Amino acid sequence: MDAASHYLRVNQANWDARALVHEAGRYGMDRLLSSPDALSDVVAFDRPRLGDLTGADGVHLQCHFGTDTLSLSRLGASMTGVDLSAQSLRVARQLAASAGAAIDYVHTDVYSAPEALGGRTFDLVYTGIGALCWLPEIRRWADVVARLLRPGGRLFVRDGHPAVNALMPVRVAEADPAFAEHAAELAGPGDWSIALELPYYEQPEALVWHDDVTYGGEGVVTSPENHAWNHGLGEIVTAVLDAGLRLTGLVEHDSLPWNPFGDLMSLDAATGEYRLVTRPERLPASFTLTAVKPA
Repeated sequence: MDAASHYLRVNQANWDARALVHEAGRYGMDRLLSSPDALSDVVAFDRPRLGDLTGADGVHLQCHFGTDTLSLSRLGASMTGVDLSAQSLRVARQLAASAGAAIDYVHTDVYSAPEALGGRTFDLVYTGIGALCWLPEIRRWADVVARLLRPGGRLFVRDGHPAVNALMPVRVAEADPAFAEHAAELAGPGDWSIALELPYYEQPEALVWHDDVTYGGEGVVTSPENHAWNHGLGEIVTAVLDAGLRLTGLVEHDSLPWNPFGDLMSLDAATGEYRLVTRPERLPASFTLTAVKPA
């Protein structure tokens, strides 16, 4: 089995297994079905930046259960969802049917999406939270986006910041005396903090994880192995520009919709997003990037 097929098979099995856990946890689907006007927290967060979607023909790459896809549809777009996981798409189709939304779903990996979609082009390519880290090459992703967009079409990305993917919680062992005058502002010996320990820039080899728990439910993930890659923010922006798109916006946020650092973060009930409890201004937690394909 070649390396490309291997990572796809591993990640497909992992996300099929996660889908079963997320489905049991309901993954915010009940709230979406409680009202025809309800939006996912992710789409609601970026509503001011999404603009008018009325009549737009859109595709959502790596859509999982399609909660964001359904939300974009409710904002007036004609949506198609794409995902690697057949189990995820099974749930996405059920959600769309229950909500009375006409959404097409296509089972394919991102790099094969142009062919799987029959050469169609779109007004909007949307990529949501927690997507880009599952792709080994960000330049290939940007090239796919450019192929999927028709002239004048736009890219909209909201994802976890690559800084978050490079950080992990650590317990401070000793403070550097050089920073003594700022000791009251910093984590001290014995405190938990976050530190750069994992790659920030894209690497040829994946980070291989074995996680039998997942963020969206309480059950056990029966295929725990997964392969992930980080991509620096500069690498993402450069890939978008090199694919021929014009950058129209880049916003960094101090919050994100899941909690990667346990007790170091707290939930803002008003936004449904997590930020650091102490000095949240030090962490770029997520970002929104927008670009357009020149007409």
